Amino acid sequence: MIEDSAAGKKTGLIRRGYAWMMEKAQGKHALWALAAFAFAEASFFPIPPDVMLLPMMLADRKRAFRLAAWCALWSVIGGLFGYAIGALAWEAIGKPIAAAFHFNVEPYRVLYAANAYWIAIQGLTPIPFKLVTISAGLANVPLLAFVLFACLARSVRFIVIEGLLVHFFGAQAQAILDKYMEAALIVFLVAVVVGIVLVTVVM
Repeated sequence: MIEDSAAGKKTGLIRRGYAWMMEKAQGKHALWALAAFAFAEASFFPIPPDVMLLPMMLADRKRAFRLAAWCALWSVIGGLFGYAIGALAWEAIGKPIAAAFHFNVEPYRVLYAANAYWIAIQGLTPIPFKLVTISAGLANVPLLAFVLFACLARSVRFIVIEGLLVHFFGAQAQAILDKYMEAALIVFLVAVVVGIVLVTVVM
């Protein structure tokens, strides 16, 4: 009974957190909060902007594509800050961020220096985008190429993939989240962990 009670409290906390996020997603400062989230995640913050973008799109599916484009824009702007960290402040800022994620930048630095298009490919994966942007700056990828591939990656992820999913399957997604909130959170967290494992083990 005690275990059931503890599980119930955790479940209630998750659902209250989701309800709070859905409420804030419709607030007057929601757009700027999303912008801050997207900017920060692309340069130093650990939590991806999807956790705010998706509730906002589900709360107002008619604006799903505009919200996704707004998120992509600020993710690219934040990516420029991450690029600057790698190019200009690696020792002071970039290295501690990489260490926090147990991230070895050298394979990525070599990869991006040889083929900048990998920025677009890896920007679609669960790999934290800040690690992509910082590595690109450290590799001295040409700025124009970085912006091009960062725009492509974030546009495809937020606008094409998530925007289309919410636009066409938003009602079903909302129903699934309402019914399987805890399982959805676990799947999301597993995806993030897999991304970090790919960074630390595969490369």
